[in-house]
Amino acid sequence: MDNFEEIHNIEEYKTVIQTRCIILFTANWCPDCMFIKPFIGDVAKNNPEFKYYMINRDLMIDLCKELDIMGIPSFVAYDHGLEIGRFVSKLRKTREEIEKFIESVK
Repeated sequence: MDNFEEIHNIEEYKTVIQTRCIILFTANWCPDCMFIKPFIGDVAKNNPEFKYYMINRDLMIDLCKELDIMGIPSFVAYDHGLEIGRFVSKLRKTREEIEKFIESVK
């Protein structure tokens, strides 16, 4: 996904959450994740206040369990190590819902 840098391990995760960022939790097999793929890059580009990262849930399942992220796609926003918001559910997310979430954590 354009504009989203992939996080591969817990050390990278701990480093990136020290910035002002939004992490997208996703998986290659997830149809709802594929639904947002055509527009999520533009959403990120239109909201440059954050850096954007993604985590493949299947590769970091222990972290996802620790963070209570069972449904994907899900978004968690951080500001210098503190979680400032999350959009986590098992439901498909629309562009408008994602934009509203990002606006709410600015």
